[in-house]
Amino acid sequence: MLHMSSRWRPVRVALAIGLAGLLAACQTAAQKPGGGAAVAQASLSAPVQSASLVTPQVADVQAAPVEPVAFTPAAVQVRGHSEFVMDMASGAELSSENPDQPRYPASLTKMMTLYLLFEELDAGRMSLSSPLTVSSYAASKPPARLGLKAGSTITVDDAVHALAVKSANDVAVTIAENVAGTETAFARRMTAKARSLGLTRTHYVNASGLYDPGQVTTARDMAKLGRALKQRFPQYARFFKLQSFTYNGRTYPSTNNLLGKVAGVDGLKTGYISQSGYNLVATANRGGRQRLVVVMGGKSEGARDKEVTQLLESSF
Repeated sequence: MLHMSSRWRPVRVALAIGLAGLLAACQTAAQKPGGGAAVAQASLSAPVQSASLVTPQVADVQAAPVEPVAFTPAAVQVRGHSEFVMDMASGAELSSENPDQPRYPASLTKMMTLYLLFEELDAGRMSLSSPLTVSSYAASKPPARLGLKAGSTITVDDAVHALAVKSANDVAVTIAENVAGTETAFARRMTAKARSLGLTRTHYVNASGLYDPGQVTTARDMAKLGRALKQRFPQYARFFKLQSFTYNGRTYPSTNNLLGKVAGVDGLKTGYISQSGYNLVATANRGGRQRLVVVMGGKSEGARDKEVTQLLESSF
């Protein structure tokens, strides 16, 4: 018996140390300034499927192997602030603040939704004139939306406009269902594509960016995605420059307030849910130099836009 106890003592010690470390990490997350009430309490009871942040097993998409992400949804700070400034040509980081801290992407999610839709167009499986059928599930999504009716159709061209300009949630789900059959299957593809693009701390649960405790990303990952989107699909960059678009007789202004107001700004995407604060990925080109700025967790739309503008100005 003494021999067996001595033999297994290192294992028991290692387990005890590991458990202590885990408890300390949980306490640190809860006591972090801005945490406490600022940490998404709903995430603590999130379903295992939503909370899982390991690379999903997707049979029809090949994802690059990566290390599991180093955080859980419970650690995401509500309205946590992050920023990232990138040189678009090289992908080099110019400056950052909290670039790898987990954040809620909100409608920045739609950059990946569009990335996968553009792949369908490039592969010839769809065209800009292809009709997308609207389900009752898609039609039920809350604003922002176009107000699509169940059983109706919308062309791919209009759908791209609706996401790039209006950030319509009902259209995002319609795209997901027509590409992958269900939004859940589409979200698996989104996460797999994130891995293949080197977005190691991003996990998708839906196509719109509506709140889910398991839908997380970082400012660095959103910068990588924004750069990949514009470099991989330059033929569709025009959609992100539009200051408005008209659908069924109604004109919708762009959610990107910097277009036409800040020199050189030519895209990309805004996002907001109450848990994320105000997010923006913006790209700009001045004299052949290209910059990409990410701000997440802005306190207001105006404060976010001012911060992005200042970061752009200082980066050129």
